[in-house]
Amino acid sequence: MNISSSSESVKRPRSKLPQSFWVANTMEIFERLAWYGFFAVSTLYITGSRAEGALGFTSEQRGMLQGIVPFILYLLPVVFGALGDRFGYKKTFIAAYTLLVPAYYLLGQFSAFGTFFMAFLFVAVGAAIFKPVVVGTVARTTDETNSSMGFGIFYMMVNIGGFVGPIVAGIVRVRYGWDWVFVASAFWIACNFIWLLAFYKEPTTEAGSAQKRSLKQVFGGIVEVLGNGRFFLLIFVILSLLAISGRYISWNLMLIISGIWVALNLLLDIFLRARAKARESGFWLTQPLKLGNWKFALYLLILSGFWTSFNQIFLTMPEYIRDYVETNDMVETARNWVGDDFAREFAAVNEDLLAAEIITFVGASKEAAGNGAITDEDAAKFRRTMFDFKVRVPENEIRNELTDFGSTRLDSSAAKSLAHKWAEKYRQVNPEYIINIDAGAIVVFQVLVSFLIGFFPPLSVMVVGIIVSAVGIGMSAWLFSGWMITLAITIFAFGEMIASPKSQEYVGRIAPQQKVAMYMGFYFWTIALGNIFGGRLSGELYGSLARDAGRPDLMWMIFGGLALLTAVILVLYDKLILRKGRME
Repeated sequence: MNISSSSESVKRPRSKLPQSFWVANTMEIFERLAWYGFFAVSTLYITGSRAEGALGFTSEQRGMLQGIVPFILYLLPVVFGALGDRFGYKKTFIAAYTLLVPAYYLLGQFSAFGTFFMAFLFVAVGAAIFKPVVVGTVARTTDETNSSMGFGIFYMMVNIGGFVGPIVAGIVRVRYGWDWVFVASAFWIACNFIWLLAFYKEPTTEAGSAQKRSLKQVFGGIVEVLGNGRFFLLIFVILSLLAISGRYISWNLMLIISGIWVALNLLLDIFLRARAKARESGFWLTQPLKLGNWKFALYLLILSGFWTSFNQIFLTMPEYIRDYVETNDMVETARNWVGDDFAREFAAVNEDLLAAEIITFVGASKEAAGNGAITDEDAAKFRRTMFDFKVRVPENEIRNELTDFGSTRLDSSAAKSLAHKWAEKYRQVNPEYIINIDAGAIVVFQVLVSFLIGFFPPLSVMVVGIIVSAVGIGMSAWLFSGWMITLAITIFAFGEMIASPKSQEYVGRIAPQQKVAMYMGFYFWTIALGNIFGGRLSGELYGSLARDAGRPDLMWMIFGGLALLTAVILVLYDKLILRKGRME
């Protein structure tokens, strides 16, 4: 199958989508409610002030967490997908939910970097078990007549959960505290046991057949997609180095070790080929390197550039909105169109926490200065702290108000009065609500977009989608108001609607019928690379360019340029690689 050629017109009517398709989509909604209920606010939780119940980590630490853990999450589906094909999807779903329910709860119980990392890792493993079998169910319950529509519906369902989850999380974190965000995520996962046990019908056949593959055959099949055991080990070590670099070893040391590792393998390969004449027999470590479905592997590697840029909407954008974007224009629109009460809910501020922080800050300043005066440096620092409480007060007002406040009394009622005044005048919209425009647009328009793009070659569609998303990401470099950022995210959403479902559909269609989940697991490797690159770049570029140099525009231009580069490389891939042969 050549993805650059035009799809043949299908004369047959679309097949009916079976019950298991709709059950899988329902479970996807609830799993996304849990994941995005946490992940959409994870940047704010990880880097937010401890005074408002967050972790207080740095942007660099946030980048490590959001890079390494999702990287592992998206590496593992290839293993669990193969096991799902072998043991059955229903049992695999049960295993995923059994792990995810306590994992989400524990995520909210730890505040140290190491323990939070471990809890986050358990969530990643549970999600990695879930992902390939839910996409595998969609692939197994659709055919050539309805796959484009089926994957479009699935992607819309993903974003229903992705849209509602952050809204619930935003309300919960302001009203009840961060701990309840994680309780809500655990609850959404628990609901999936109902749909699974009551309505899901097993779409696989191997688990119930008399000719089941052994575990050796299952894992052998995984290795064969890339090549042989030697080549799989080569790639595995490099990916493992990528996972730990930046915290446990430096990036320079990672490159040196990776180069030495590749060179040693190539030198050993010369010896093995001369001795064995490229024979496949013998112990796997003594076999020459063999590259398997290299066109498929190259396709996944190229596509990781898109996912690196894509992830910035969830990794970088919340922190950028909190620190640089004035969203009071959206609050004023809400006031004018709907009323003050809605505006207060839309941009809710926990005034009690803000008042407590005012008292703490003024008390510390008074103790340090002796006279209660607030310096320019103090005002700038406190203004940044109040971003976590979703108010953007000018520095001169902070200095004047708090100097007067500190020179007279440290009174809780006065602090609450000041907190209320600032909340009414300077309240800001939750960043997770704004990035949620991405999911909302997809919910509304995905089916229509999927219908329209169903008539065009997958690769051409993906290139167009990536270019559109690059425009949305890149234009953020010059936007500092709520409605303008909303426009950029909406443009990005249409690019995502065009590119992402087609990339999944293609893999689902080329995979051998008995290995659909395993191939979909390999598809997640491109997202894994997008997470490790995207997470690390997000933390490092935000820290060095946005926070330290005050140039967030350069950061967004880099991310937009990376997406454009990916589109160009995909075109070259189509012209130079696929034109000369078949992918599979």
